[in-house]
Amino acid sequence: MTDWIAKVLNFKRGELSLAVLAGLFYFCVLCGYFFLRPVREAMGVSGGMGQLRWLFVVTSIVALVLVLAFGGVVSRLNRRRFIPIGYLFIITCLAGFSALLIIDAGSGGGLIGTETESNLARTVGYTFYTWLSVINLFANSLFWAFMVDIFSVDQGKRMFAFIGIGGTVGALIGGWATSLISALTDSIYLPAGLMLIGAAFFGIAIVVMLILDKKAIGSEYSQLTMDSTVASVSRGESIGGNFWDGATAVARSPYLLGIAGFIILMAISNTLIYFTAANIISTSTDTFSQRVEGFAQFDALAQGATLITQIFITTQLIKRLGVGWTLAILPLVTVAGFVALAIWPIVGVMAIFQALHRATRYAISRPARETLFSVVPADEKYKAKPLIDVFLYRGGDVAGAGIQGVLSALGTMTVMAAATVPFAAVWCALSLGLGRAQQKINSEEANTVTKIS
Repeated sequence: MTDWIAKVLNFKRGELSLAVLAGLFYFCVLCGYFFLRPVREAMGVSGGMGQLRWLFVVTSIVALVLVLAFGGVVSRLNRRRFIPIGYLFIITCLAGFSALLIIDAGSGGGLIGTETESNLARTVGYTFYTWLSVINLFANSLFWAFMVDIFSVDQGKRMFAFIGIGGTVGALIGGWATSLISALTDSIYLPAGLMLIGAAFFGIAIVVMLILDKKAIGSEYSQLTMDSTVASVSRGESIGGNFWDGATAVARSPYLLGIAGFIILMAISNTLIYFTAANIISTSTDTFSQRVEGFAQFDALAQGATLITQIFITTQLIKRLGVGWTLAILPLVTVAGFVALAIWPIVGVMAIFQALHRATRYAISRPARETLFSVVPADEKYKAKPLIDVFLYRGGDVAGAGIQGVLSALGTMTVMAAATVPFAAVWCALSLGLGRAQQKINSEEANTVTKIS
């Protein structure tokens, strides 16, 4: 039975069990995160759109500090230690946030954005928003760095879509469950409870990761697919270097700079959509639990669209189109969505646009984007990759928030749609260039291995 399933999924011998474990790992990470995300969004919009833009600036600064600190940790530890440490840090912080909210509620304080809002609740709310905005990218970057560490380029093209489905199912269940819980209760303890549920899933993720790591090292193909650097990391050696190596690696490499440019452009488009959706939720809800429910419903719709895309489209897309053209789909969807909003500026169109955009980003663009790092040395995967995925992504958020502020002042969705056309053209050209560069580096490495053997 398992051999038949592996054949249908285009997996080779020994890969199915690894893919299932990796999918379960991603399920736990995203399910835990999507119990937290609607809470963050509700806290963020409680102070208004102006305050939200300032939170984006603070988030980008915190992201830089965290990424540099993480680079120092990575230099001294092997992945069997620093990945669990990273997720344990998330669990500890969530326990702290929930404890503060429970203590504040017990003393008569109210949630942020409510009439009985306390100073502690406001501080925790804005801190949690900033913290999770950085940590979610950090947790995802850490997961995918691990994936491109244990899987080769060829395996990534065949297996990453399947692994991504596991994450999408987790996100869908997390978003749906959060929406259901928020609809059933208006308790002041709601945010703290959702934080503790999210922490539990990150705890399960650590266990699954350790099992996957042990199985991957002993698998039949591991010695054939790992280069010498990755193999040494897998055996438990530290990566070495310094905390600033990630920044210098990006600055020296045109390839990494290209990936960074793609991430920044993607972040700008996400932010333009995010502020539009946040404004809709903020103006159409009255209570904190309603805002949580609204954001959770948006998340569930987006993840449902993502799951359908992954099952019926993604698996063969990268193989047929190649990495470059697959990456170029997202900027095209962005332009089409803003044009549709310019014609029909209504809530329903916004919800569909956001769902399609996030489905494309997670189901199509993400697996293709992660294969770009398959040809990058292990030390850059764990140092340069978080810098790009976290700090530069949040830098793109800041730029997007500024652009959105200017465009919203002009007052029409038509202007925003027109502005995305040249933006998307540059984004498409960069996508195709990255696809060609990845293919070239991969071919050069294959030729080198052939000559050595």
